[in-house]
Amino acid sequence: MNIPPMTMTQKILARSARKPYVVPGAYIEAQLDLVLGNDITAPVAIDSFYKTGATQVFDKGKIALVPDHFTPNKDIQSAEQSKSLRLFAMEQGIENYFEIGRMGIEHVLIPEQGLAIPGEVIIGADSHTCTYGALGAFSTGVGSTDMAAAMINGKTWFKVPEAIEVHLIGKKQPWVSGKDLILTLIGLLGVEGANYKSIEFKGPALSELSMDDRFTMANMVIEAGAKNGIFPVDEKTYGYLEGRTSKPYQCFTADRNAVYCQSITLNLDEIEPVVALPHLPENVKPVKSLNPIHIDQVVIGSCTNGRLEDLRIAASILKGRTIANHMRAIIIPGSQEVYKNALKEGLLEVFIDAGCA
Repeated sequence: MNIPPMTMTQKILARSARKPYVVPGAYIEAQLDLVLGNDITAPVAIDSFYKTGATQVFDKGKIALVPDHFTPNKDIQSAEQSKSLRLFAMEQGIENYFEIGRMGIEHVLIPEQGLAIPGEVIIGADSHTCTYGALGAFSTGVGSTDMAAAMINGKTWFKVPEAIEVHLIGKKQPWVSGKDLILTLIGLLGVEGANYKSIEFKGPALSELSMDDRFTMANMVIEAGAKNGIFPVDEKTYGYLEGRTSKPYQCFTADRNAVYCQSITLNLDEIEPVVALPHLPENVKPVKSLNPIHIDQVVIGSCTNGRLEDLRIAASILKGRTIANHMRAIIIPGSQEVYKNALKEGLLEVFIDAGCA
């Protein structure tokens, strides 16, 4: 059989579809390794699940439910949303249900818990599910009805995406993080420049990126319209996975002559701190080019930047300083593990002394 060269994403989808190869534009039915939902999107999926007449999920170990948006609940409606998750998880025996005390921001928590590993196909009823591409997985966001169907039969359909190759070279400059790299890329592509495409990161400068950098970059490919973002597995990936999972996994690499619809080179020597201005993520400007802006509130957190590395950087700036009187600064650790490590390292004391919430 003459097998054409494939990208990382194509190889993972071919494995999942039980095919020797797949080509861009083909429609496939993929076997799923993890189905994820949260307190906003999963209740709709659960309602659809029962409307079909289904009584049992396909695999209670391959579904994860994380009440992470409004917990503790802000009102009766959000409490009902979380209650829906809790009752469904208890009834179905869902193994990966994270109640308050164990929960965190889903896209920080899932990798920490070893639930996303290389070579897997993961869907989640949340657009930033593409985060797990940092670990060499194919992961993408879907709608709540897609999640419902997936919980029933463990499968979903995909159109195999074309791929954009992003070649990373050079060395990361001071104060530059994965957020600056991905915003720079979004500025080049635009918010629709990668619609339904896979963004595959590669090149010698991968070694410059921490796992937190990679999670941030994979998380935000959706802001350029991408179906998924993915990084090759290297020593940093193995180091992150060590002690987090006992599941066997398969690592895929793109063929040398794999076909890409677009190739972009990012030279880290030239990338500087940037910020996205209103009202689109593509409106990216170098920080040094901006005039002073009055700020009322800063939030350090979210599924993009609530990791330990983010808190360390913030604490290094705030240590010995205090928040301006007119300001609110809110710090949200992305998980209990991040919170605990920030406590051990004295970061929370720095934030409190600086006047942060």
